[in-house]
Amino acid sequence: MARKSKSAPSEKNPAAVALGRLGGLKGGKARAKALTKKQRSEIARKAAQKRWGEKEG
Repeated sequence: MARKSKSAPSEKNPAAVALGRLGGLKGGKARAKALTKKQRSEIARKAAQKRWGEKEG
């Protein structure tokens, strides 16, 4: 995906940006805390398989 240049004027609502950032900072830790060790392991295994598994086509 292409990203917008940082030099472009920002048209985002600063309050919305702050809220989104807050959620982003908490997100991974909160999700990991909610999952069991087995669930985290399965997610990691699937991710590794997708990343490092055999290439199709």
